[in-house]
Amino acid sequence: MNKLLIGAIGALAIGLSAAPAAAADLAARPYTKAPPMVAAIYDWSGFYIGANGGWGSAHDHRSNAAGVDLGSYDATGGVAGGQLGYRWQSGNWVFGLEAQGNWADLSSRTPNAVFTTNQIASKTDAFGLFTGQVGYAWDSALLYAKGGAAVVDQRFDFISNTTGAAFSSSGTDTRWGATIGGGVEVGFAPNWSVAFEYDHIFLDRHDVNFTGNPAAGNPYRTGGDVDLVTARINYRWGGPAIARY
Repeated sequence: MNKLLIGAIGALAIGLSAAPAAAADLAARPYTKAPPMVAAIYDWSGFYIGANGGWGSAHDHRSNAAGVDLGSYDATGGVAGGQLGYRWQSGNWVFGLEAQGNWADLSSRTPNAVFTTNQIASKTDAFGLFTGQVGYAWDSALLYAKGGAAVVDQRFDFISNTTGAAFSSSGTDTRWGATIGGGVEVGFAPNWSVAFEYDHIFLDRHDVNFTGNPAAGNPYRTGGDVDLVTARINYRWGGPAIARY
């Protein structure tokens, strides 16, 4: 019995002495590098819808059928409307298509250079822009240019300054022209962005037939180009933010 007890104690002692050596033979735990930081980048791809508002100026230079200059002026005022479009991004380049429609109140008048007791006047009350875009993005900042077609609805008037006078007439005109512009847009949330934009509409002068007096001078050559400065806000969907390592 004593021999068995002594043998068990000896075997236990040998096992305890061998354990540290076995532990020393195990390979060291490998070092795992922490994963790199993930930088989110803004993706401009997707559909967007938004609203805009700002200021505009429509030039009017009027003459009669004989080429007599009747005066010129700038009709200014506010504009407000909305836009709908789609963009797709390739690297830093962004391409898009957009349709925009606006209400406008660009109006003014000036004395008639020939009949000084009367005035010539105009009002632009609506316009639409149909454009393509190309831009360059730095993450959530986008610089872009745009161009395409525009349609503008205008009314032109001769106004009598004399009560009861018959010298008054008007002509309306819905005219198509070209447009160019550009802006800078900044994304402030994954799906929201704000922009500031300038647009120029090429309408030039064109013939308009007036009703009433002085209809005998028809057609009158009138109108001119339009300039617009607007602030915009857009909501985008269909192009989630992506990650870059």
